[in-house]
Amino acid sequence: MAMSHKAKKRWALVILLVGLPAYIAVSVSVLNWLYPDPDARAPIWVELGIYIGLGVLWVFPLKFVFKGIGQDDPDA
Repeated sequence: MAMSHKAKKRWALVILLVGLPAYIAVSVSVLNWLYPDPDARAPIWVELGIYIGLGVLWVFPLKFVFKGIGQDDPDA
């Protein structure tokens, strides 16, 4: 069953306002768990790569929600 345009907009807003900050907090927590000692951290380019990878990774499972959000309602 396809979601309506209005439902997609609402879910996109919920995902961006609630889900994305929670995902960021979990990502930072996991990286801090992997490298608990500040002196034994991974090189900055490795951490940057992990953060960029995690920043892109969340989009793929939620792509269907954000597809077509910026366009006019096709049912109107």
